[in-house]
Amino acid sequence: MTAPTKPPHSHPADASSGSPLGQPLHGTVIDWFEDNARDLPWRRPEAGPWGVMVSEFMLQQTPVNRVLPVYEQWLARWPRPADLAKDAPGEAVRAWGRLGYPRRALRLHGAAVAIAERHGGDVPTDHAQLLALPGIGEYTAAAVASFAYGQRHPVLDTNVRRVFARAVTGVQYPPNATTAAERKLARALLPEDEGTAARWAAASMELGALVCTAKNESCHRCPIAAQCAWRLAGKPEHEGPPRRGQTYAGTDRQVRGKLLAVLREAHAPVPQAALDRVWHEPVQRARALDGLVADGLVEPLPGGTYRLPLT
Repeated sequence: MTAPTKPPHSHPADASSGSPLGQPLHGTVIDWFEDNARDLPWRRPEAGPWGVMVSEFMLQQTPVNRVLPVYEQWLARWPRPADLAKDAPGEAVRAWGRLGYPRRALRLHGAAVAIAERHGGDVPTDHAQLLALPGIGEYTAAAVASFAYGQRHPVLDTNVRRVFARAVTGVQYPPNATTAAERKLARALLPEDEGTAARWAAASMELGALVCTAKNESCHRCPIAAQCAWRLAGKPEHEGPPRRGQTYAGTDRQVRGKLLAVLREAHAPVPQAALDRVWHEPVQRARALDGLVADGLVEPLPGGTYRLPLT
């Protein structure tokens, strides 16, 4: 979800991208991106590879407007991986605030420790080394390699998958989980030139985020509307499995969030009684607390008290 913004208008691969399938799309989408890309802090040169990596962790399943203040505070406190690695993992959980899915904070801390220990404190440039970091999966490794280092990798997030599904495959939504066919299509669409490929990855992602949205898509603003297979087919309704909706109220996720909020605010061990007050249903509350302990987000102490993890 990140990339440097607005280099000079040039597309060295337009004439010979080696990707006949993607050639009609590359220049148009990249030009649109250069004129419409949001000015986000992780896209600025001063963000560096670490800033890109932090943003990628934070932006997973979380909108930009919620990420921005936490990202700025995070980079001000931990401007390099080694700075984060020196702190306790619980401090990462505390600073994560209410971004949700707080295991991402632990994974980012683990990646920072590995970068400090294995790579001299610098985010590795090699895709395989990125993939070997704890907490880094296929998407994040490709995103960091592409957006931080301008390398040629297919970067498939939900926004890109939706753009490809509509523009090329002619369906409203991609499958619930990324398929081998989608990966093959992404590779086929990728420009051969490294710099152009990195811009294409960022541009197609931004197009999905701003125009080709999951609901209320703005086809009248889309630079490739005239070539979009789904629009040309009359925008047929989705025929696959039902789209997964996310619920929060009353779930274990909500209870976990309430428990963590108490622990984030405390700088001393929290007694069980204080945690018992956050949720009325004891069985669900206990299950949520046990889950936090099992995930390494909460550390139980003797005497029935709890704290964020120190190790």
